[in-house]
Amino acid sequence: MHYDPDMLRPACYLLLLLLLSACAHTPVPMHNPLAQWVPSPNADARRAVIIVLHATEQHSVQQSLDTLRTANSKGPVSAHYLIGKDGVTYQLVDDGARAWHAGGGRWGTITDLNSASIGIEIDNAVGVAYTDAQITALLRLLDDLTTRLSIPKTQVIGHADLAPTRKRDPGALFPWQRLADAGFGLWPQGGLQDPPAGFDPWLAMAAVGYPLADRAAAVRAFHRHYRGRDDGEDPQASFDAEDLRILHALSNQRLAMRP
Repeated sequence: MHYDPDMLRPACYLLLLLLLSACAHTPVPMHNPLAQWVPSPNADARRAVIIVLHATEQHSVQQSLDTLRTANSKGPVSAHYLIGKDGVTYQLVDDGARAWHAGGGRWGTITDLNSASIGIEIDNAVGVAYTDAQITALLRLLDDLTTRLSIPKTQVIGHADLAPTRKRDPGALFPWQRLADAGFGLWPQGGLQDPPAGFDPWLAMAAVGYPLADRAAAVRAFHRHYRGRDDGEDPQASFDAEDLRILHALSNQRLAMRP
């Protein structure tokens, strides 16, 4: 049988494209050439253990999409998800990849938040109420992420919580109580009680997760999150009696979660 080379050429091109496509999507094993590869089944993929919520503080969801795919004044930035005012949810970075959203800061013992977290941006200017559609979409996304990625539901924080000296988002108007009613975030449960004599609010703040390098900034972040109050840049921000009751409850809940 006679084969026409011109007839075979398209098939060869197609086969080559398929092979290249397969190679492009096949993960490259990260095996160190200096060591013998003796694989163990006792491992799993590195994954996020916390979710960080942000407010975009820009003029539109389109502007935020552009910024999150390019850069802001301090360089390239990104987030895993962006939720528009209408509740439409966009994904910009794969769940298993490291997005550049948290910057410097810490939460508890975690100091590289980008590597340990999922970042969710919400189209909002701090000081403006969030839309019902946004929070509905956020709750649906949080349910998916905590279930699918096995992230504890209490591990949902704001950007200002981990970086109180630099950030204020998602702001004092963010509805943390509504998230708590759905089971997300750390929130005081039951009736609040006065703490016992000798109660140390700073140990409680550390137990919750707040960084304490600048204590007034930590108090301001705490007030935004748990009191719905913005102290601005008050360098004298301090705890009142209600703060102490909240911290007593939160620290007890955090301690109860430890194995």
